[in-house]
Amino acid sequence: MNTITQMNNILFSKHCKGLGEVQIRAFDLKNDAEKIHDWVTRPYARYWGMQGFTIAQVEEEYRKIENQEHHHACMGMLHDNPIFLMEYYDPNIDIISDYYQVQPGDTGMHILVAPVEKRIPKFTWNVFITVMSFLFADPEVKRIVVEPDVTNKKIHVLNTKAGFRYLKEIQLPHKRAHVAICTRKDYEGAIQKSH
Repeated sequence: MNTITQMNNILFSKHCKGLGEVQIRAFDLKNDAEKIHDWVTRPYARYWGMQGFTIAQVEEEYRKIENQEHHHACMGMLHDNPIFLMEYYDPNIDIISDYYQVQPGDTGMHILVAPVEKRIPKFTWNVFITVMSFLFADPEVKRIVVEPDVTNKKIHVLNTKAGFRYLKEIQLPHKRAHVAICTRKDYEGAIQKSH
């Protein structure tokens, strides 16, 4: 696939009040690696586990993801500017499956919002619900699973607001984490409450 086609490969679009059209497109390793390297090596992104990585190391990580059928990376866009990175994956083929009972229709998710240049009210919330809406747009997806670092207080607030239920705390090889799950019904209920 050529770069121009891929850069325009919009997978999902959601209009967010006060923000505009937030789009999700396929990750483009060649064009996105430098931007992602800038994000993941900043102090706020320490939970991403790539502090001190070179651009080549970040490229290698995303090349691995690109070569897997069960793990996908996408970029979130607003007015043609990248505003977040998201990944979704099959928990059956991930270490998380050792820590909770995977069910058919489960999808794992990671999200990293771009560093703040200027504060926009509800920006992160709009990004978060765009990602959730994108994943639940697939009728096969019944539940979204996350395993955030226990010390990542900001993501716990977003997860809870979006309808995630926290099941338990676990020790992964690289972090102490919570396992949290959000069903389609819980998400829809949370969205109604947030309006």
